Amino acid sequence: MSHDHADGSKPAPPVALERQAGRGKLLFFDCFSGVAGDMTVAALLDLGVPLAIIEEALETLPVEGYAIQVTQASDSGIAATGFDVNVEASQPERSFASINALLEAAPLDEPTRTLAKIIFRRLGEAEAAAHQVPLNDVHFHEVGAVDAIVDVVAAAAGLSYLGADVVVSPLPMGRGLVKARHGVLPLPAPATVHCLRGAPTYGVDLDAELVTPTGAAIVTSVAQRYEPWPAIVPEHIGFGAGHRKLPDRPNLLRLVLGSPPGPRSTAPGVGTHLVIEANVDDMTGELAGHALSALLDAGAVDAWVSPITMKKGRPALTVAALAPRAQLDQVVQTFLAETTTIGLRWHAVSRVERRRELCDVTTEFGTLTIKVSRSSHGPPQIKPEFDSCAAAARQHQVPVRVVLQAALAAYRDSGD
Repeated sequence: MSHDHADGSKPAPPVALERQAGRGKLLFFDCFSGVAGDMTVAALLDLGVPLAIIEEALETLPVEGYAIQVTQASDSGIAATGFDVNVEASQPERSFASINALLEAAPLDEPTRTLAKIIFRRLGEAEAAAHQVPLNDVHFHEVGAVDAIVDVVAAAAGLSYLGADVVVSPLPMGRGLVKARHGVLPLPAPATVHCLRGAPTYGVDLDAELVTPTGAAIVTSVAQRYEPWPAIVPEHIGFGAGHRKLPDRPNLLRLVLGSPPGPRSTAPGVGTHLVIEANVDDMTGELAGHALSALLDAGAVDAWVSPITMKKGRPALTVAALAPRAQLDQVVQTFLAETTTIGLRWHAVSRVERRRELCDVTTEFGTLTIKVSRSSHGPPQIKPEFDSCAAAARQHQVPVRVVLQAALAAYRDSGD
C-alpha cells in the first residue's frame, strides 16, 4: 500500500483524535452531495481518525494488488481530503460468501470485523433483492471489487475507532443512467435503492450518481436516526472529496463530531420525538388496550397506560405515546378518536437508539427471527422475536422457553 499526494508530497495530517473520542457524542453525516465509500473514509481521515488505524485494518486483509492514496483536495474553496484505491493487478470475482469468509478469517479487531460484516451483508442482501438470487449466490462485480472491500473495511475501522452515535441527513437522489457489468442501469442504482430501505431520500435535478451502493450500505448500517441537522455542539469537522465535479454543489461529504447540547442550551421544543399524553377517568380497560394498539398503528413508536389518582380521589389512567415529530397529527387524531379525553398535552424529548437488525435462524422448530441491537456502548443485545417463537411453540406443542433457547443456540452457532 502507499499513501501520497497525487504530486508525490505527503498530506498534512489533521489533529489526531484519540480512540473512542466519539463515545457519548454524535457523528453527523451531512450528505448534501450524497455519500460514497471513498468519501466516507476521506472524511473520517479529515476529521482526525489517524491514517495508521486505517492502514492497520487493511494490512490484515488477504487482498493484494492495490495501493491507497490520500490526497488533499478543494471544492468551492473548501479544503478536503481525498481517498483513492488504485488497483494495480487483476482481481478475482468474489461472492458474498467469500467476502464474508475473508472478513471472518482476517485478524481484525472485533468491532471493525462486526461492522464490516454488517455493511457487506446489507450490500449482499441489496444485490440479492435486485437480481432475485439467493444471498450466497450473489457475485459482486462493481460492489465486490477490491476498492469496495477496502472502502468498507477502512470505514468500519474509522467508525469503530471513534465509537460515536451516528446521525445521517436525508440523502439526495440524482437521476440518469450508468453503465455497469449487468448493462445500463437507472440512477439511483437498484442495489442502492434496496440499501436505502427505511432511510429518508429526496430527489434533485441532477444527472449524476450521488449515492453509491457502498455509501448507502455504510450509512444505513450505522445510522441511529436521520435528521437534516441534529441538535449538536460541533467540535471537529471533516470533509471527504468525491471524484467528479458537480454543476450545482461541492462534491463533498461533511462529518461533524460533537456533543448533544446540555439541558440548559437546548432550545424550547428541540427534540427528536414527542411524548403525547392525556389523563382520563372515564375509560374502561378494554378501551385503553384498544387505544394503545391504535396509537401504535398511527405511527407512535411506543404507547403505555399508567394508573393515577385525580382530583376528588378518583382513580384514573394516563394514556401516553412516544412519536416522531412527523407523526404528531396522526397520533393526536387517534388520541381524540379512540380515547375519552377532551384534551391533550405534549412535550419534546430526544432519545438514543441502538442499531437494530433482524436475522433468521434455522432450528428444529423452523425458521425463527432474531433481533440484534448494536451500539458503541457495549456488547450487542440479542433477543429472539417472541411472537415467532410463540407460534412455533404452539405448532410443535412445546414450551415457548424451549423454542427461545433453540433460537439463541442457532444464532450463536451461525457465527454472526
